[in-house]
Amino acid sequence: MRTFDELFEIAAERKGGAEVLETMLDPPLPPEELARISDDRWLSQLSKNVFSAGFNWKVIENKWPGFEAAFKGFDVAKCAMMDDTWFDRLITDTSIVRHGAKIQTVRDNAVMLQDLAAEHGSAARALAHWPNEDYAGLLELLKRRGSRLGGNTGAYAMRFIGRDGYILSRDVVARLTAEGIIDRPPSSKTAMRQVQQAFNIWAAASGRSLKDISRVLAMSVG
Repeated sequence: MRTFDELFEIAAERKGGAEVLETMLDPPLPPEELARISDDRWLSQLSKNVFSAGFNWKVIENKWPGFEAAFKGFDVAKCAMMDDTWFDRLITDTSIVRHGAKIQTVRDNAVMLQDLAAEHGSAARALAHWPNEDYAGLLELLKRRGSRLGGNTGAYAMRFIGRDGYILSRDVVARLTAEGIIDRPPSSKTAMRQVQQAFNIWAAASGRSLKDISRVLAMSVG
């Protein structure tokens, strides 16, 4: 397994030099700032990535004001109590994408956020302060306790809201495979532990965020 500095050099050579590569990296939000984001914004971001998965993201982006209105600003308490009447209204609402199973995830993920808030004071605090050294554990939590947040959906939601973390994109998986860390896209807890250990080693040696490391790995291939 190469050092992060070696991988950075590979990515820099592909992207036009170290200075250019640095301009392509931007820091995640600090945990204390993330923890101040209201839980409705977390539900909104989770929902946007659920609806975007396997769909044209530009359509979702253009329709998102309609989603915000239809789901009452993604108020967690209200969405967690979504009844059949509201659901039936949503399934015929042309201002959103009328996908019944994905509409259901808004209620399910609102319940998850309510549970996290009850356990930690706020869902934002739980998600923001989850240790980076166990980011795989956070992804597992989203997959296990959330709805349709497995694969890279939960990871992209965390990235877009500003939380530090890695995304196991095709290019990142290709680099991890080239480094002998995994031999196929990770799907087991054992493989995810191996990925996490590699990121922890690179983070400790470089002082870089998981996001920076993930982006450098991707750009060392694509």
